[in-house]
Amino acid sequence: MLKGLIFDFDGLILDTETPELLTWQKIYRDHGVELQTHDWVQIVGGSAMIQFEPAKNLEGMVGHPIDRETVNDLAREISMGIILSQPILPGALELITSAKKQSLKIAVASSSPHDWVDGHLYRLGLYDQFDSVLCEEDVPNTKPFPDLFNASLNALNVCADEVIVFEDSLNGILAAKSAGIFSVAVPNQVTKMLDLSQANIQLKSLEQVSLNQLKSQYFQ
Repeated sequence: MLKGLIFDFDGLILDTETPELLTWQKIYRDHGVELQTHDWVQIVGGSAMIQFEPAKNLEGMVGHPIDRETVNDLAREISMGIILSQPILPGALELITSAKKQSLKIAVASSSPHDWVDGHLYRLGLYDQFDSVLCEEDVPNTKPFPDLFNASLNALNVCADEVIVFEDSLNGILAAKSAGIFSVAVPNQVTKMLDLSQANIQLKSLEQVSLNQLKSQYFQ
């Protein structure tokens, strides 16, 4: 029986990933080099993102020192301006609302920090909809390790076979698989080039499926 839903945040509820990639691609081009999308998407959604520093990488590509602090500040300013204009991704609010009406427990499990995730959820009026919001500070290892999802199961007091995870990234899908949780891959403009075939099902948008459809087909 389905008892809960676990949502990723970045790229699944709000598309923060496309603005960040486009911003850094522009900055790289302004310096006469190209940031390869393929290199970027491999680290989306997981702890590996910490190991990739776009400004440091840019400095290595141009072959001379740059003012990394200034470049990082510029990237944050540009990308945040775009992110703040983004609506909730299609189908996410409807799925959350449907889950609440059916008394399912719902959680956010994100590899991003609380100040980022909580801030956006409050801004979007969504924070109080969730029974649990867990982020990178709450576990020893973020995605692709299963820690965030295992912690979410404990927080919701449900078993792995009683929930669905919604993810946009390969790191998230691998984490869900490691935790033994049914996963739905919903890639965005950045992650759609990844092989997400390890998910149980793949959708182009959360609008493609209803909660009742998922329950009837997979959780009878």
